[in-house]
Amino acid sequence: MGVPSKIETWQMVEPGKLQRASIDVPELKPGEVLVEVAACGVCHTDVGYFYDGVPTVNKPPLTLGHEISGVVVAGEEKLIGKEVIIPAVMPCNKCAICASGRGNRCLAQKMPGNSLGMYGGFSSHIPVPAEDLCVVEDRKGMPLQWLAVVADAITSPYQAAIKAGVKEGDLVIITGATGGIGTYMTQIASALGAKAVVAIARNKEKLERSLSYGATCAISTQDKDMKAITAEFRDYCKANGLPANVGWKIFESTGTKMGQEIALNFLSFVGKMMVLGFGMQKVEYMISRLMAFDAEIEGTWGCLPKYYPEVLNMVLDGKIKVEPFVDVRPMSQIATGFEETHAGKLMKRIVLTPDF
Repeated sequence: MGVPSKIETWQMVEPGKLQRASIDVPELKPGEVLVEVAACGVCHTDVGYFYDGVPTVNKPPLTLGHEISGVVVAGEEKLIGKEVIIPAVMPCNKCAICASGRGNRCLAQKMPGNSLGMYGGFSSHIPVPAEDLCVVEDRKGMPLQWLAVVADAITSPYQAAIKAGVKEGDLVIITGATGGIGTYMTQIASALGAKAVVAIARNKEKLERSLSYGATCAISTQDKDMKAITAEFRDYCKANGLPANVGWKIFESTGTKMGQEIALNFLSFVGKMMVLGFGMQKVEYMISRLMAFDAEIEGTWGCLPKYYPEVLNMVLDGKIKVEPFVDVRPMSQIATGFEETHAGKLMKRIVLTPDF
């Protein structure tokens, strides 16, 4: 550890093109720290920026990556040497949105790999605001690299669950339950006491795994139309004495047209649909159904930093499992990691460790 003369990094110089670069270490402002990156997870948001032209706030050259764990090496003296998780979105904590308790959607927020200048997690070091860092006091033997996915992959579904009010005895459906966000959404819903957690996705092998990590029912959409998917869901409800059309909390985690259509199909009386996944497509829906069902659709973005310690404790206590869902690789394999993540066939989330 120590303050480097340069930050080594993999920059997106333009969408679809990565380039290794050395950039200056900025002069830290009051309230900022320099974190030596231990690991950074590869999120579908990153590959959306890289391959699909989803716009970033700061323009290339830009280092992507927002799921970061590391060690503070400079800045606020009380934090130097501390292991930390960097929140994927860091609010300003000064505006009206932050004061309302919705700081996860602060318009002045700093997000590594998007709106934190040129800085992101696929680097040796990153300068960040110190105020909302999640300090890891005792990892209980868990590698710091694994904890990178707490930022976003685990905290974002936790924020969604809190916003939806998931509680003991709830009925939950998760579309995209086998993806990077969905695998943790499933575990979180179960950990918070949901009595039914229906996992919906394509991959049968991943769905089978989900039954060991929170899901009570797994429905594959592969080679099925909406009628067949609905019939399978209704059969599960009938077999378990559950209402098929009342009170389900639905978490749409795919960001795809099909995933969104499935989620909307199941939204019914006094139900709630939370939108976690992002996609560029448009979906047609008769909005008056919300009135008829007294139902709700809500978006959810990122996670308030105040929830990070709660989520970290759930991970360290074993309520949320990480090891089966992470694949740690050297950061020099970033191009391959992006390609494999974009293809959507991985069993685990790729986590990259600096090897400059």
